[in-house]
Amino acid sequence: MARRCEICGKQTVFGKRISHAHNVSSRKFCPNIQRVKVRLPNGQIKRMKVCTKCLKAGKVEKAV
Repeated sequence: MARRCEICGKQTVFGKRISHAHNVSSRKFCPNIQRVKVRLPNGQIKRMKVCTKCLKAGKVEKAV
């Protein structure tokens, strides 16, 4: 399963790790994805993968 937010589409991006001696190697930046139960606008409850920025911004309503 992909590490991707189902709300905003944020996903893993790749970059470079650069040491003090300027040795370059690959690295990846992973978003903080949480699996939470979400209440949809039609009242249905569904489990979704959501990044913590979307949770904090209130873009989804957690089902209790």
